[in-house]
Amino acid sequence: MSETLLKVENLKTHFPVKGGVFRSVKRYVKAVDDVSFEVAEGKTFGLVGESGCGKTTLGRSVLQLIPPTSGKVFFEGEQIVGKSRNELLPIRRNMQIIFQDPYASLNPRMTILEAIQEPMLIHRIGSANERHDRVVELLELVGLRRNILNRYPHEFSGGQRQRIGVARALAVNPRFIVADEPVSALDVSVQSQVLNLISDLQQKLGLAFLFISHDLAVVQHVSHEVGVMYLGKIVERASVEEIYQNPKHPYTQALLSAIPSPEVGASKNRIFLPGDVPSPMSPPGGCPFHPRCPVAEDRCRSVIPETVNLKSAADGHWVSCHLYPSKD
Repeated sequence: MSETLLKVENLKTHFPVKGGVFRSVKRYVKAVDDVSFEVAEGKTFGLVGESGCGKTTLGRSVLQLIPPTSGKVFFEGEQIVGKSRNELLPIRRNMQIIFQDPYASLNPRMTILEAIQEPMLIHRIGSANERHDRVVELLELVGLRRNILNRYPHEFSGGQRQRIGVARALAVNPRFIVADEPVSALDVSVQSQVLNLISDLQQKLGLAFLFISHDLAVVQHVSHEVGVMYLGKIVERASVEEIYQNPKHPYTQALLSAIPSPEVGASKNRIFLPGDVPSPMSPPGGCPFHPRCPVAEDRCRSVIPETVNLKSAADGHWVSCHLYPSKD
């Protein structure tokens, strides 16, 4: 069994909303609200949910790009929340990110050589010749030719730019990568190429991923474990097989019912959720999902459900729903 590489405990990231003449804090946007999960070495934890549920903020809070309000993040057993920029520098060499927009994440004034070797310069890795050779090696690893070194990002397609982004994330030999919607900006025909590339690199290099996406079909393809996020909270978490074959939370069931079937003429019992996702600035009391839940009870409106493990600790299936009361 793989050892835990990343462990997140009760992480919260709240943003103050100021108003009035004196710009005092009126309320908080609870983008991430008490989230816990683990990522094992060489495995992928898929994070899914609707737009605005806090997935990207969670990923950046894990990397300390956005300072969390409270909670703990352990990387290789070391607690990293609250560390200074200098203290985080050696840790960040092992924690990288692939951004959603492959064009916006690349400096248009930098050549591909300069863009990919920039992380190596920051971490003072190798000589100029060694960095050049490493960039060539990385380009070949992601399926690109060395003759693009002196070209600029605007000269490439979206899929090629995302491959360049992957190469840059690998430049400092990380152990863990946050992949934030890495294929959502790409054409469907290109998405599978990038996903297969990520899977191949994971097998070759033993990388661990936090894979963020709103597309459940994509997450199923690449993940070992899945967390379903709603309004800043993870409402269900289990292995990918368990989530897709035996979903427990009503929100997870609704999301899975919306996945198109590849079979012609196949019918599915689609679960339609009323209304929109509430604002994280004024979340509903009790269970955050209760205004849209088709099976909500009176207590759902006032009591926050506990997170219950429906299986053994070694093979857990965690759900936050009053349908599954605590066994204690």
